Amino acid sequence: MLQIRNFRKAYGRFTVLSIDELAIKPGVFWVRGANGTGKSTLLKAAAGILDFDGEISLGGKISLKKDPVEYRRRVNFAEAEPVFPDFLTGKEMLHLFASAKRAPARQQDYLVDSMHMNAYVNEPLSTYSSGMLKKLSLALAFLGKPDVILLDEPLITMDTVSLQVLYRWIEEKHRDESVSFFLSSHQPLETQVTDTLTVENQTVTANA
Repeated sequence: MLQIRNFRKAYGRFTVLSIDELAIKPGVFWVRGANGTGKSTLLKAAAGILDFDGEISLGGKISLKKDPVEYRRRVNFAEAEPVFPDFLTGKEMLHLFASAKRAPARQQDYLVDSMHMNAYVNEPLSTYSSGMLKKLSLALAFLGKPDVILLDEPLITMDTVSLQVLYRWIEEKHRDESVSFFLSSHQPLETQVTDTLTVENQTVTANA
């Protein structure tokens, strides 16, 4: 799924995450660790929104740094606490992402319907609650035909019904389209849909 080599992320002189080599095989994985162990840092770097030293590639072939457009088309990401332009509506965000990700026709309609977003999808994002923003962020992450979907703290601010929808999306994507998932969460995920990769230390060295 993802190959990481000679990875290092530092803020000033302080290294927050270091990985010599890590190959994450296809599947559904949950990265677990305490606050400050670098879970969000790893996912944001793998999504291409956080600068780092080293190399991350998809399947060992598509490099984030050498092939950034193709990589980002194939690797989707939902942030733990999403922030979107207040003046756009949810529907406009969905159209924007659907175009960029070359999503199949009406895919966004299915995501909106199943996550019960129809009542507010046409409203400005400035009116959205944290839960509404979270559901929109997850819908955006499932648009297109990705090879990998990265989900940072996908369970926070989600009600029980929405969580069941999310689990169904993950199961469907993985079963029907062989999409792999890499998730971080402080909360337990349903064990039948995930394997576990544990991050234990402030600075992590992982070897394949």
